Parts: sequence; structure tokens; C-alpha cells
Amino acid sequence: MDKTVRGELQSLARLTAERVARHLVAAGRFVDEDPELALAHAVAARRLAPRVAGIREAAGIAAYQAGDWSAAIAELRAYHRMTGRQNHLAVIADSERALGRPAKAIDIFRSVDRSQLDTADAVELLVVASGARRDLGQEEAAVAMLQVRELTQDAPWAARLRYAYADALLGIGRTDEAREWFARAVEADEEGTTDAAERLLALDGVVLDDEEEDDEEKDEGENENTDEEKADDEETG
Repeated sequence: MDKTVRGELQSLARLTAERVARHLVAAGRFVDEDPELALAHAVAARRLAPRVAGIREAAGIAAYQAGDWSAAIAELRAYHRMTGRQNHLAVIADSERALGRPAKAIDIFRSVDRSQLDTADAVELLVVASGARRDLGQEEAAVAMLQVRELTQDAPWAARLRYAYADALLGIGRTDEAREWFARAVEADEEGTTDAAERLLALDGVVLDDEEEDDEEKDEGENENTDEEKADDEETG
């Protein structure tokens, strides 16, 4: 658990703090694999201690992962009010997009004081705002927004930014440029956080045959079963 949140829990009664901590740990553990369960734990923690900022943050992130966009907006706005921070504006803006309100996402981007954001948060908000432009049919504007100096910088967020730029270029038919930026996204994406490699292969006309992959997996499984049967026979003999 984050040490800042641990510090916040010290304001609670010991037994309450222990219960809240267990819920928060569970929320963090399940947020990727079972977001609904993570959200249930986060909501349980919030009911016990609604005035703890870290709990509202956890509830907001879990709600976003679970697709409860309205709850994500409410919880993260509460977290921002309580802390004075603005580090989840991209998540709020993306939730507005998911609710069919791309104009609100753009308003968030326009109104934010970028000096209050670190570069990673600012880049993510930019990507979301560009996507909102595309939602509104403003494809050229979406491309123009992403033509920033950060495109050429090496940083953890570079793959995400380059991928968004490549996708926006593809949306207006600038295929050769899109291919270049998908390739540059692949170079920056050491963790495989995007499907830039697959998009690049598709642009090059390489199609992965799912049926062949399934057949290969089936063959491997049959070979493993055969080996196990042989081992059983040898033991029996």
C-alpha cells in the first residue's frame, strides 16, 4: 500500500483502519484481473472512511477499470478536491468520452493548468483529447493536436503518444506516415503495452492466421498428452 495512504489511515480507529487497509489491498490486487471485485472492495473501504483521499482515488480507478464511468468521474473529482492534485484528469476526460460527451473531455483539456501536471499526465490527457476530437469527426484537428515535441522524446509514455499519432494519421488516409509512426511506437514499446506491432504487420499486409495458431496449440497439446501416456506406460511396465 502507498505510504501516503497508510499515513491517511492513521487518522482512523485501529480496527477501522485495519478493515479499510484489507479492502484497499484487495482492490489493488484485483483491479486488473477482476475490476468488478476490485470496485466492490474499494466501495466497501469508502463506506468505512469516505473522507480519506486515497480511498476515493482507489474507488475512482477501480470504477474506471470496471466501466462505471459516472462513478469514476465522481470519485476522482472528489479526490482532486480533497488533495488539490489534478493527476487523474485524463481518466476523467476518458470517462466523459465513454459516456458520449467528447466535448466535455475537450473542455477539461482546454481548462487545465498544464503547469500543475507532470509530463506523463499531460501527454495522456492530450491523447484523450485528441481521441475526443475524432469522436466529433474532427480528424484533421485530432492529428494537429498530437504534433508536439514530445513525439520524438524517449520516455515511458512515448509509445502511447506515437501510437495515438499513427492511428490518427491512418484515420485521414496518410498511410505511409502512419506506418512510420507505428514503427516508432514499436521501438518505444518495450513492455508491449500497445498493439503497434500487430498494426504495423497489418499495414504491411501480413495477416496472422488464428486457425493455424489454434492448430499449432492443439498439436502441442496432443504431443504433451502423448508424452504423458508414454511415461505412464513405462511406469506401468
